[in-house]
Amino acid sequence: MFLNLAFLRCGAVPLAALLLAGCAGFSADGGFGPVADATRGRLGQPALWVRSDADRTAVRERTRELLAQPLDAASAVQVALLNHRGLQAQYADLGIAEADYVQATRLPNPGFSFSRKTSGDELKIERAVTVGFMNLLALPFAARIEQGRFAQTRLSVADATLRRAEAARRAWVRAVAAEQAARYAEQVRRAAETGALFARDLARTGNVSVLDHAREQAFYADAAAQLARARERALTAREQLTRELGLWGDDLAFRLPERLPDLPPSRPSLQDLEGYAISNRLDLQAGRAQLDSLSRSLGLTRATGFISVLDASYLFNSETGRPRETGYGIDIEVPLFDWGGARVARAEYVYMQAASRLAEQAINARSLVRETYAGYQARYDIAQHYRDEVVPLRKRIGDENLLRYNGMLVSVFELLADAREQINAVNAYLDAQRDFWLAESELRSALGGRLPDTATASAASDAPQGQ
Repeated sequence: MFLNLAFLRCGAVPLAALLLAGCAGFSADGGFGPVADATRGRLGQPALWVRSDADRTAVRERTRELLAQPLDAASAVQVALLNHRGLQAQYADLGIAEADYVQATRLPNPGFSFSRKTSGDELKIERAVTVGFMNLLALPFAARIEQGRFAQTRLSVADATLRRAEAARRAWVRAVAAEQAARYAEQVRRAAETGALFARDLARTGNVSVLDHAREQAFYADAAAQLARARERALTAREQLTRELGLWGDDLAFRLPERLPDLPPSRPSLQDLEGYAISNRLDLQAGRAQLDSLSRSLGLTRATGFISVLDASYLFNSETGRPRETGYGIDIEVPLFDWGGARVARAEYVYMQAASRLAEQAINARSLVRETYAGYQARYDIAQHYRDEVVPLRKRIGDENLLRYNGMLVSVFELLADAREQINAVNAYLDAQRDFWLAESELRSALGGRLPDTATASAASDAPQGQ
């Protein structure tokens, strides 16, 4: 598609100057600023796109500071945001999208064609200077389309950052819970070993039956197997956390707290969660940005569907023995077989597909909020029930049985059997506590990275916006 050079000398020169003035440039942060703001506003943690040696040094120093102390949930999230290589790879999508946007605002380069022909002593030279005509006309529309895609990419990258943070939080919960369970399993094994040795000594003197002795031996053997399983689960959970944090080398010696945080005093009052999620989730905002971009692309396709090739050229030819030839040429595609209907139809179906997927995404988001909130409530109730009812009751029963043992009203094996029931109650409470904190993280993800009671007045005020 080409433009007459004479046209450029006349009316196109002011137009070209105007378009050049509107050309976009690369931002200093590659479009990462809004993503960092969204992460800081929703998580309270900074994120960094590592693009220089200075950035790598800063990440290294900050990581060492965080790992110098036992790693709590907030520190684990920050370490993951700074070190996860997969997340850094996704940040590169920002640079790619910005480069596409900047490229879309650039004027098409002029072209030059040259041919030299000889016939005996005669020499013929043809020259043509060309500039893209349809590309020039479509430039503002293409720039707006790429601008929308850049905004969509920022939203998608911010959403990926929030999801990565919650994945790190859940991995931290599992790792701490697994190590806590392994330590408790070690205590149980030692207690079972003591009981088994005591039963063995009594059996040797004939003070207990073979059946009671076998029961204690079986409990000790089972406790040892449970300890081995607990240690294996702790190792697996720690390695999963290591992958989420993006750590290697000397950093693998990080320490974790000895136990999970206590349950909150009460559940926060969460109202209108579905509406909050729809307005707060960045993946839905990215879907809406994509739909808007596809709408503009559809409009451009419809506008250029009938005639997509319109070439104009300025000619400057010379031939031996003849005066120079100047003029212009126009090439236009004749829509004899292809009227552009297929391109328009494809663009329409792509738009319809994106609209349906966005609607599906919104429906699924609402359902996920209801599901995760129900799980959040149930797991809180279960953990609270074990903490306030089951474990204290088991302890009271154990204390009463100990008094009866001291009064020689029950045997030592009845006391040990009751201790096993206490062990089961404590293990169930540890599992319930872990499940609650996992449910809390899942609810955060379903709501867009934060709970309403910690949100700012405007749920979308810190979301990345289009330029």
